[in-house]
Amino acid sequence: MDYATILLVDDEPAQREILAGYLKKKGHRVFQAGSYTQALAVFKDYAIDAVFSDYRMPDKNGVDLLKSLRALQPALAVVLMTAFGTIENAVAAMREGAYDYLTKPINLDELDVLLQRIMERHHLITENKELKAQLSEKYSFSGIVSQSAPMEQVLNVAGRVAQSDAPILVRGESGTGKEVVAKAIHFASDRAAHPYIAVNCAALNEQLLESELFGHERGAFTGAERQRQGRFELADSGTIFLDEIGDISAGAQVRLLRVLQEHQFERVGGSETLTVDVRVIAATNKNLEQAIAGGTFREDLFYRLNVISIEIPPLRKRRDDIAPLLDYFLRMYADKNKKKDVVFSKEAWEILLRYEYPGNVRELENIVQRAVIFSRGEQITTRDLPLQLSSHQPELSDTASLLNGTMPEVTARIESMMIEKALKETNGNQTKAAHTLGISERTLRYRLMKGK
Repeated sequence: MDYATILLVDDEPAQREILAGYLKKKGHRVFQAGSYTQALAVFKDYAIDAVFSDYRMPDKNGVDLLKSLRALQPALAVVLMTAFGTIENAVAAMREGAYDYLTKPINLDELDVLLQRIMERHHLITENKELKAQLSEKYSFSGIVSQSAPMEQVLNVAGRVAQSDAPILVRGESGTGKEVVAKAIHFASDRAAHPYIAVNCAALNEQLLESELFGHERGAFTGAERQRQGRFELADSGTIFLDEIGDISAGAQVRLLRVLQEHQFERVGGSETLTVDVRVIAATNKNLEQAIAGGTFREDLFYRLNVISIEIPPLRKRRDDIAPLLDYFLRMYADKNKKKDVVFSKEAWEILLRYEYPGNVRELENIVQRAVIFSRGEQITTRDLPLQLSSHQPELSDTASLLNGTMPEVTARIESMMIEKALKETNGNQTKAAHTLGISERTLRYRLMKGK
């Protein structure tokens, strides 16, 4: 069992000493107090994991102490110790936030089990705090990898609107980092301590999406065997991120419009009206103005969502971000794959800088991850890059650039270029391409697999 720092509060010294002695033998650190006033003084001087307090004390009772201590440390575990005749008081205290109660005389086995539960809870709370701190740091504006002027303008706007509660529409191509910006806005806002809930609207049909967003009652539809809270309920006091908002159905658009206007909704199949306080950030890679003209997206919903619009430019229009992103993802995946000393070769680096990245940051990340995994030794070479990047290698006429590097690198580069050229000339027919190259089809397939 883990060891805890415990505050033991009881106005009977003999009883207190017996219990303290047992807890110390178990390895716990124990502080003692004989009254409400003494307990409060000890608590303010030491970091306490759990408090075990008698219900009856000479100045104030255990519930008074419970309220005072939890006002100082809301997550504190306070256990009341009570005589059998006052169990009702202990149960009432649990409604005030007591973790549990024990009846006197104390059963030591029950005490050990209860302490183990308290320490497991304490570790979980600590881990959650650390995770939240890591998320806040990771998704802060300063944590977003960028040095281009267009992206700096995006982050400037996002930072200025973070403290407001106005709905935000984040627009941009797939893979540009729309959710990264949404998370940064959440963690920079007053809602950072509350939930951030993300929903991919494109991944769900109309019935599932409405159930996901608003929850459902038992029996609302086939398979609804129990009541379920929706994402809006779970995001109460926090932020909900609605990705691919342009793909939601007409029915879901109506219900979403009501939430934005009135902050109210009913679960699917229910009649109870629920009220929530949620900041909505939506994202899309579609032209919603065209969708409105085509009758597939409500104009009134668009204007509700588009109070503040943030447009994230594609990576090809902020090429100054490519180099820092390559370096960032290289370090990330090198650490994960225990290849901390790996670097890009000069040729691979130049190809990666010239590439257009039609899949934007997401594609860049995937390319780097793959290259790190396939790399041999301490260098990522051109052979570790996907075949589609070979079109960005130097032309055959550029002899100086072509022959730059080690013999294996030059050989791999020429081989890749010849295969690419043969496949283009034969419209992807591997049999014909192999004949043109003077190799067997099996050898060609092997070279292609090796290049992946």
